[in-house]
Parts: sequence; C-alpha cells; structure tokens
Amino acid sequence: MRHFLTLTDVTEAELRALLSETARYKRSRVYHHQALAGRTVALVFQKPSMRTRVAFEVAVLQLGGSVIYLGQDDIQLGQREPIKDVARVLSRYVDAIVARTFAHSDAEAFAQYATCPVINGLSDAAHPCQALADLFTMHEQFGRVKGLRVAYVGDGNNVLHSLAEGCAMLGAHLTVATPPAYRPDATIWKRVSRMAASHGATVQWMPDPTRAINGAQVIYTDVWVSMGQEAQRRAKLKAFRPYQLNMQLLKHAAKGYRVMHCLPAHRGEEITDDVMEGKHSVVIDQAENRLHAQKALLAFLLKRR
Repeated sequence: MRHFLTLTDVTEAELRALLSETARYKRSRVYHHQALAGRTVALVFQKPSMRTRVAFEVAVLQLGGSVIYLGQDDIQLGQREPIKDVARVLSRYVDAIVARTFAHSDAEAFAQYATCPVINGLSDAAHPCQALADLFTMHEQFGRVKGLRVAYVGDGNNVLHSLAEGCAMLGAHLTVATPPAYRPDATIWKRVSRMAASHGATVQWMPDPTRAINGAQVIYTDVWVSMGQEAQRRAKLKAFRPYQLNMQLLKHAAKGYRVMHCLPAHRGEEITDDVMEGKHSVVIDQAENRLHAQKALLAFLLKRR
C-alpha cells in the first residue's frame, strides 16, 4: 500500500511514469476507462476547494469509480472524533482517502491509521497533487522539465515546497524570491537542496524578484494570503508588494516564457490581470491538467490493491 503525502513518496522513475500517464489520459479524452471500476474514493476536506474537489470527483467518475465528499461540517476532524478513528473507519468503507487539511500532521495521521491509500489534497506543508499538474504543464509547454529555468516569486508556502521537490527530482533549476520573513521552510529547503544536487539541478533563494526572474522560462506565483492566514493579511500585503507579477517585472524573463499560477488568483495583488490574460499565461491549461494528473495518480495507487 502506498500513500502520497509529498512528491517524494514516489521515486523519480515513478514520477516520470505518472507524467507519461497524465499525457495519455489527456490525449485519450475518453471517459469510459474502468481503472477504478468498483472502487470508492472519499474526499475528506477541512477547507473548501474548487479545483482539487472537482478534479478528483470528475477523475474518479470518469475512471468508473464512485466518490463521496465529506466536508468539515460532516466530520469535524479532531473535534467530534479523532483522526485515527475517522481514518480506520473510512478505510473499511472506501478504497482511498483524499485528505485536505490545515496541518500536515493531520495528513500524516490519516496515513498512519488508514488501511487504504491516503492522498494529500493540500496541507500547510505540501501540495503534491498540484505539483504533478505543474510539472506536466512545464513538460507540455517545453517538451522537457530537465534543465528548465524556473522562477517562483511570492510566498514560501506549501505550493512552493512541492514545486521545489519536483524541480529537484526532475533536474530543473529553481530560483525563489520571497521577502526574507517569508522564506520556504528551512528543513524542507535543506532536503530539496540535497536532492537537487544529486539530480544535477540547482535551487536558490534570494530576496530580489528581478534577479530571480532574469532569464527564467517559467515564472510561477501563488496567493500571498492563504486560507487560515487572514489575520496576517495587512502585514503580508505590505511585505509582498514588490513581488507582484506584472508586465514590468516580466521584461526580465526569457523569450517565450510561460506564466503559471495554481489558482485561485487575487488579480491586482500577486498577479495583474494583463499578465493572467496575456499570451504567455498557461494558467487555465495548468488548471485543466489537475484532472488528468489526478487520474494518473489514482490509477497508480489503486491498481496495486
């Protein structure tokens, strides 16, 4: 049995195979695959979502399975009953659990007690399902990931952590620009740096977004204020103002660059409307690719059971 809590829960070879399967599912556009026939997947979400929820629900249905959604009001994780009880009971009913939690430790608790595969649909430390779609989008746009120059400008958050893992595993060169107070997690960053070195990749942090974006082929950003951080909104908006993706900043990118954003986007904050809607934006393609990547992941984890 395999869980998928971070991108490093798969090997480099398995990651490449997942991207190949993602491409196959996207090419086929056929909705009667039966990879999940007779299987049921539970979506257990502490926080709301459009893309993660819809991508997984549609993926399961198009692969011949069934899905049940359980929001925070349905279960009240850690309040009404402990995660270890929820995980063990749900494992008797379903074939896989997609857990979208605030704390990464909650996702780990699901994996510890569940007797079916657990997929991290987002936690405060990682968003590996998003990273699968991101890596596939890069490959789709450039025909490769290895050797690409990727710049991430914004908050050192869960999306960045998983993106950094993927770039390190597949040999892309990642430069990150965040305010000094909002750097990526130090423990994760050290691990990613070692991984990058072993794969011929580089990862570096700097506070200057102009330097970070210089010559980059992929420019990525995310919201500055994530769910659960509302109390930090005023301070973060002030700190991140120089890190907005706008046409002036993007003048420093490589010719033929692509702009990525995991959505939802706060236009006028981390990214301007003209960049979102510009010819270099692949944001909507990136969002679509969540569906195909989730199909590949579900088939990979459940074919073993």
